Amino acid sequence: MADIEACIDYPEYDVEEVSNKKAIDEVENIIIKLNKLEKSFDTGKILKEGVKTVIIGKPNAGKSSLLNAILNENRAIVSQIEGTTRDTIEEMININGIPLKLIDTAGIRNAKDEIERIGVDKALNLVNEADLIIAIFDNTKNLEEEDIKILNLIKNKKAIILLNKLDENDLHLEQLAEIKNMEKPIIKISAKNKDGLDKLYEKIVEMFAINEIEINEGNLITNIRHKDLIKKANSSLKKAKEGLIKQEPIDLIAIYLRQALEELSSITGENVSEDIISEIFSKFCLGK
Repeated sequence: MADIEACIDYPEYDVEEVSNKKAIDEVENIIIKLNKLEKSFDTGKILKEGVKTVIIGKPNAGKSSLLNAILNENRAIVSQIEGTTRDTIEEMININGIPLKLIDTAGIRNAKDEIERIGVDKALNLVNEADLIIAIFDNTKNLEEEDIKILNLIKNKKAIILLNKLDENDLHLEQLAEIKNMEKPIIKISAKNKDGLDKLYEKIVEMFAINEIEINEGNLITNIRHKDLIKKANSSLKKAKEGLIKQEPIDLIAIYLRQALEELSSITGENVSEDIISEIFSKFCLGK
């Protein structure tokens, strides 16, 4: 920016004009860095808040038993009586380096009780907000209307299908077209005996592999406002790059670059105008 503005504002001085190729290379380099920062938001959000993981299923599918098995404590009431869980239960846990915000919900069904109905509505709303959905099904029973409703809920979501009660009668629900066609990971478990939990953990780590994301520079975006500002700055830089390729007037390129700088200065709190002026006078022999 300093190089370009020196050419624009001080044409009477012998300032070396920035070559088109150098400007394109510089802008491309910054776009790459900002892309990495923007992509780091998901990782930063996970590290800051945990993976919002919602457990859903019809009553008595094993949601509360699963929560207790993962937490290794009797956190939720487990009963043969349907509709025991009427509100959400939330707990934080770390699965092999991946922080999870686990949320147990009311069983999905057409509840007649008003309080239970509120719990079901709450569960349905949480599905839309979740980073990950664990949909649990009773593998000892054939699919029912509520199960089909749950499958439809997770169709376009990041989800894992658990077929529970491996310790009892196995109906091989994984062979059903309704389950297979979902193209979601399918894991058989026994929440009661904690069988298959290791496979669940492996799948979660695979889906949210933080270690594979480059965070060695130590820069992660955890604030949605910062992410939006970076996105806007990147958009301005891409316009600048397009303008440079088309060899548009340098004054127009300067507008795009200044927009990008101002978006980024809203994050850092730096004064763009003062910094550019200081850079110009430190870099070039002007007014001497």
